[in-house]
Amino acid sequence: MSRLFGTDGVRGLANGLLTAELAMHLAQAAAVVLGHDRNTNGSRPRAVVARDPRASGEFIAAAVEAGLSSSGIDVYDAGVLPTPAAAYLVADLDADFGVMISASHNPAPDNGIKFFARGGQKLPDDVENAIEEQMGKEPVRPVGSDVGRIQRFSDAEDRYIVHLLQTLPHRLDGLKVVLDCAHGAASGCSPQVFKDAGADVIVIGAEPDGHNINDGVGSTHLGPLKAAVLKHGADLGIAHDGDADRCLAVDHEGNDVDGDQIMAILAVALKASGKLTDDVLVATVMSNLGLKIALRKAGISIRETAVGDRYVLEEMRDGGFNLGGEQSGHVIFADYATTGDGVLTGLQLAAQVALTGRPLKQLATVMTKLPQVLINVKGVDRTRVGSSEALAQAVVLAEAALGDTGRVLLRPSGTEPVVRVMVEAGDEATAHSIAERLAQVVRTELALELVAD
Repeated sequence: MSRLFGTDGVRGLANGLLTAELAMHLAQAAAVVLGHDRNTNGSRPRAVVARDPRASGEFIAAAVEAGLSSSGIDVYDAGVLPTPAAAYLVADLDADFGVMISASHNPAPDNGIKFFARGGQKLPDDVENAIEEQMGKEPVRPVGSDVGRIQRFSDAEDRYIVHLLQTLPHRLDGLKVVLDCAHGAASGCSPQVFKDAGADVIVIGAEPDGHNINDGVGSTHLGPLKAAVLKHGADLGIAHDGDADRCLAVDHEGNDVDGDQIMAILAVALKASGKLTDDVLVATVMSNLGLKIALRKAGISIRETAVGDRYVLEEMRDGGFNLGGEQSGHVIFADYATTGDGVLTGLQLAAQVALTGRPLKQLATVMTKLPQVLINVKGVDRTRVGSSEALAQAVVLAEAALGDTGRVLLRPSGTEPVVRVMVEAGDEATAHSIAERLAQVVRTELALELVAD
């Protein structure tokens, strides 16, 4: 049987893979592993449950809460809130664990369930494995006064907004900001917190109907945000995804400002104020080389991880670092959050514009993005990427040609017969030329052998 948990919880088509029955069984297993087995104070364990506004989230949340309460867990139903809000509230309430029901940037028919341990921390693989193993056992079935209770977490959003406002280094008075909430979980709290911070706010993508989440809006579709920024003459625009754990931006001219540029701006600002731990930023191997070059000039070093915010989080925890993230816009402020938080990131970015009096376009010039070309080579033996001498030699020659002005990265897919060839160079033509040359070597040297009938 394949592993149920993926890289970010259990995710799939609602009523396909992710049924009400599965949701309840997952909750019953989590009640034991994260609740009863870890609760040492003798009281009934407590869990925070939140969701994004997908229609399927209603029945999945009901199934999760039924599974938890029937297993002796007191449930605090926080309603529709961002994923980072759920993580924060677990810590703020000192709950035993939390459950977030969302499929992030996926289309509306999908949904997912992810868990947070005490303190709002993401689960390591061994704890997820323990939950899966527990699903094969008889659930805990208390009776009488030992069954869990379900109550509305009535001030959940207010607690989260107050927390966000307390992180601001500077108010946003005088800034005009466009927010694109992707018809998702931030549709209520993001506009409110920006207004409370003093910004003049124009809101798009904040009318969720259960089916329009991420549909042509949000961080995966920046066109509407760019148009709104130009139409309203805004200082900047902020785009969230469906569960608001990421943030991308556009400047006043409608230019993209991606996660690498956001991290560069914030890392330099934190270093200048003496608040960047060990002058280190944690980023993945997919971050643009321009980020590393810019931060080296600023006296900041980068710790690189595999692709995925969970690996960034692990490196941050292991090293005690307080800023990290991904090019996709997952930015983690460990001083204020245990996971990527798109609302927090947007606030911090806007605060730098207000604090410095410099437009976002100018702040973003702290780094120069090198042209980056990515080619997905399909139908090849991804397992031989590390053992092919011809491919290794081709990479050596490409790196020698690029010198300090570029880099090469080959990444086998984790699930498909695909090898990803990424090349960065000082100009677009060179990046394309070297990427195509390496892709051809991959096709030739890693071709799948045909088996005769």
